[in-house]
Amino acid sequence: MTAEGKEFVDTNIFVYAYNNANKIKQAAATNLLIHLWESRNGCLSIQVMQEFYVTVVQKIANPLSFETASQIIADLSNWNHHIPETNDVLEAIKIQKRNQISFWDAMIVNSAKKMNCKIIWTEDLNHNQIYEEIKVISPFSE
Repeated sequence: MTAEGKEFVDTNIFVYAYNNANKIKQAAATNLLIHLWESRNGCLSIQVMQEFYVTVVQKIANPLSFETASQIIADLSNWNHHIPETNDVLEAIKIQKRNQISFWDAMIVNSAKKMNCKIIWTEDLNHNQIYEEIKVISPFSE
């Protein structure tokens, strides 16, 4: 399913796993997350946790309760996670400029880079594109 080494998971993959609006994407996202949890290769950042919370309690058709979302975030804190600092923001600005991507996507790329990830799982960046030596894969494109 995945390559050896650390793999970063973007917010949208977690949202699909907990949102039943698209059963096919939910199954693919859930299977990926289970695999990454069991292998202990899954990574995320505080940004992902923040975006996940806002999305699942405010933006999806069938929002999760605050309590459920809070418990999921508590569980995600057991994953490998990056806590960005000021230097990470400055590096993301450089990544944004070099790669012509949004600042928020550059923050994701920077976090993945800091955690030595080889893959970013997302559908927000171009499938099979390489950013800062990290390959982007959409679990829904394969």
